Amino acid sequence: MTPDDLIYRPGLLKGQRILVTGGGSGLGRVMAEAFAMLGATVYICGRRMGVLEETAAALRSAHGATVTPVACDIRRPEDIAKMVDTIWADGGALTGLVNNAAGNFISRTQDLSPNGFDAIASIVFRGSFLVTLECGKRWIAEGKKASVLSILVSWIFNGGPFTVPSAMSKAGLHAMTQSLAVEWGGKGIRCNAIAPGLFPTEGAMARLDPQGGGFDSETRNPMKRAGRMPELANLAVYMMSPAAEYLNGQTILIDGGEQQATGSNFAHLTAWSDEQWAAASAAIRKKTAEDKQRQST
Repeated sequence: MTPDDLIYRPGLLKGQRILVTGGGSGLGRVMAEAFAMLGATVYICGRRMGVLEETAAALRSAHGATVTPVACDIRRPEDIAKMVDTIWADGGALTGLVNNAAGNFISRTQDLSPNGFDAIASIVFRGSFLVTLECGKRWIAEGKKASVLSILVSWIFNGGPFTVPSAMSKAGLHAMTQSLAVEWGGKGIRCNAIAPGLFPTEGAMARLDPQGGGFDSETRNPMKRAGRMPELANLAVYMMSPAAEYLNGQTILIDGGEQQATGSNFAHLTAWSDEQWAAASAAIRKKTAEDKQRQST
């Protein structure tokens, strides 16, 4: 992004310390870049340190920003505690947390294995809660104000056929957002969420549209296009900024009106044949194997 992509004055987030989970790629990287461009000290975490280091170096080079990579598997509580210890020791308490780490793939629910369900739920639902809890306990003990922003999906309001583990997990984070907004609001800790529609990223599309051509924004979206990354970044900046201190307990949908028009989910896949599902599953398995190979090298 360039400064012209953001609608805010330079330095808006100076003095803020923000952790973005899953910040090495995709939407997480976009938000981390926006926060850093506006003066925040940014930490990005994920399982692949190489990806995190590459992203941090690129953002530092492009913007002269302070971006620190921290390896963490948020499925492991001990890793989360170690990460948060490291961040707190590197300048004090965070002022913000963005729960962005996620995983998803399309599948007929009857084809899911317990491991397939856990692969999504353990990161999106359990992991995001555990990171929020670890930070929240420290903020409360230290009397610190803070903001939590969780990245959901547009179909939390009407269900997610063929993405049931993700739909269940993201709906759980929606409930967490509303619950903690009340429980922690009086302590100065705000909790909000964004529910994006289609903002295409390579990693997500490989598992949600493995054969290509499944997302036709020209016909599905009232605005006849997908979302643009600066649009999401500007919304995230506002929700994390001191200017939004009275915003609490809200989930904001950003999808061009597609949820109202089509449900903004995968209901259209009810028309797929067994052969189409077999081909999609094979493509997803191939992509997963390629990713694992890259992680091991």
